[in-house]
Amino acid sequence: MKKLLFLFGCLLCLVIAGCSNQSNSKQNDGKEEASNETVTYESETGPVEIPAEPQRIVALSNGPNVFALDGNLVGVDEWTKASPLFEEDMADIEIVSENDPEGILALEPDLIIAGSHMENLDELEKIAPTVIYTWGKLDYLEQQIEIGKLLNKEEEAQEWVDDFTKRAKAVGDKIKEKHGEDVSVSVFETDSKNFAVFGDNWARGTEILYQTMELEMPEKVQKDALADGYYNLSQETLPEYAGDFIILSSMGGENEFTKSETWQSIPAVENNQVIEIDTQEASYSDPATLEYLLDIFEEGFLQ
Repeated sequence: MKKLLFLFGCLLCLVIAGCSNQSNSKQNDGKEEASNETVTYESETGPVEIPAEPQRIVALSNGPNVFALDGNLVGVDEWTKASPLFEEDMADIEIVSENDPEGILALEPDLIIAGSHMENLDELEKIAPTVIYTWGKLDYLEQQIEIGKLLNKEEEAQEWVDDFTKRAKAVGDKIKEKHGEDVSVSVFETDSKNFAVFGDNWARGTEILYQTMELEMPEKVQKDALADGYYNLSQETLPEYAGDFIILSSMGGENEFTKSETWQSIPAVENNQVIEIDTQEASYSDPATLEYLLDIFEEGFLQ
């Protein structure tokens, strides 16, 4: 009898162990299925099968937009990496280029984001699912929502868009209340040798100023910069494009041209209505950059 009970006990242990192994197998299978799950993203170039939860993203463009949504970046372009706003948080992220597909391949990305103007797009698509965006095809808020869709974080992106729009518009209303409904602003950029003025969708805060705050754009800027996004000009013609306020984007250091009679004679300069920003910190239209610039504009216009 004892022998039979012993055999029955051994058989029962084997059955329990088998059930446990089967259960673990199912759980492991479930994890594999979850990690390999894909979704179809409707990109501007057509449907792209992408990971439902991308884990290794190479962003040749829109890196800051991905960063704002805590996307798992492993590679970004050199301009993103150079921004002081992301320097610390992106310290361990590699610099990548569309001209170095092998370097991108070595990072083993499961998703690549690129610009339509870039080279080697066919090569990139062989490495990992590649989503392509054209700069300016979407406005700066729509672009963030699209990145939200791409990362399965659309709700989070939409919440930020709604909140930011409300706050930026409120600042714009205060600016117009203080300086007049038709107060105008120009956005210049210089390296002290070359000069440009920007339209309403070329970063440097232009989207906030013109699209959301709805501040006035000088007539000459509308004529020459609005269509293409920017317009190169000479130092001598700067006064013709100057608004009541000037946003001056530069790479830092002393700008010798600001000592010139041409610059000093501009009414915005005479009235101390020049707001300086760092080009490297203002070259994108992502949430981190926009929040940073909104604070600068609020202080500069309303001080």
